[in-house]
Amino acid sequence: MDFAWLEVTTLAERPDRLPLIATFDDPAVAPFLYQDPVSAALFPALVTRHPEYTLLAVERDSGRPAGMLCALPFTAIDGELPSGGYDAVLLSAAGHALTGTKGADVSALFATVRPDLRGRAVSGHLVERARRNAAALGHTALVAPVRPTQKQEQPLVPLELYVARRRPDGTAEDPWLRVHERAGGRFVAVAPHSMTITAPLERWREWTGLPFDTAGPILVPGGLGPVLCDPERDIATYVEANAWYRHDL
Repeated sequence: MDFAWLEVTTLAERPDRLPLIATFDDPAVAPFLYQDPVSAALFPALVTRHPEYTLLAVERDSGRPAGMLCALPFTAIDGELPSGGYDAVLLSAAGHALTGTKGADVSALFATVRPDLRGRAVSGHLVERARRNAAALGHTALVAPVRPTQKQEQPLVPLELYVARRRPDGTAEDPWLRVHERAGGRFVAVAPHSMTITAPLERWREWTGLPFDTAGPILVPGGLGPVLCDPERDIATYVEANAWYRHDL
């Protein structure tokens, strides 16, 4: 597919494009997913610290931002991908920042495409460019705690079973998993607590429009799994599992 209409650069190559990151607004993303405290505290500063790992695609003709993929260097302890997934990568990258070092491994963490451009294979192009960028930076593999885009439609299905689901042609049933697999990625493990969000019930009511007045698991729009509600303590917790994929470069 021809992507000549797109210009893809790293933020290190085009630091002037850093403000464009804030222009990606996806109304389909559930509001509570922006409330992960680890991400809120660390993600923006770490992206700025490692601009060579963030790819930004813009339309050549208009200059409008088209898509973005953010990755960060981290360290996989003893070669094992962390069960903490997304949050664990951020914490590892932050630990390196405190000591003035850089992790030996690299993980893609966040990718988005402008809604009106979806269905034009831009996401696959960004993953392929991220693979090439990681290799150019000296890495032998790119990993990612992948958040399957359609898992929210089946929140009670265990992630291991969901990842294993195939279409008749043998490709992954989930479109985002399919993008990674077509680019050369392979599923290696589940990150059972990739993201954890805990908040008072009133906040959950604001985010979801649900009453949150019953103890136990509650299914919420946009969640890959249920939120555990505890009215007695006025708190609810969402723990999201992601699927670790590995791209050998």
